[in-house]
Amino acid sequence: MGKSEVKYCVDFGGPIAVFVQIENQVQFAIASGKYKTGDTLPSVREMSSMLNVNPNTITKAYRDLEVMKILYTRRGVGVMVADRADKICRASILGMVKRHLRDAVAECIASGISAEELQKLVAGTIGAGCLPYQPD
Repeated sequence: MGKSEVKYCVDFGGPIAVFVQIENQVQFAIASGKYKTGDTLPSVREMSSMLNVNPNTITKAYRDLEVMKILYTRRGVGVMVADRADKICRASILGMVKRHLRDAVAECIASGISAEELQKLVAGTIGAGCLPYQPD
């Protein structure tokens, strides 16, 4: 899948920092196979323009992902997906999703939402095709 087919979204009013939202979405794309080893990500300028964020925010996200050995930069080529990034991303994302899901389900139970209502909410969310960090 080409870089233009990966859709990114940021929620400026949400509790998660914008650079973390970008880092997570790159990891989601790698974990799901939309990006593979050696694929080139959008340039800092392209991503900045696409998301309407400061280029320094994109640079920070890309730099953090390089530190995690998920991305690497080749001068004159751009930012690319590192070898074994898919395994790193799947493990990281699975842990994050388990924590989020556990907390969300616990909040539903604590607020009296029934298992049936919760299942309907989950089915509706899956069916809606929402993007991560998509503002309401």
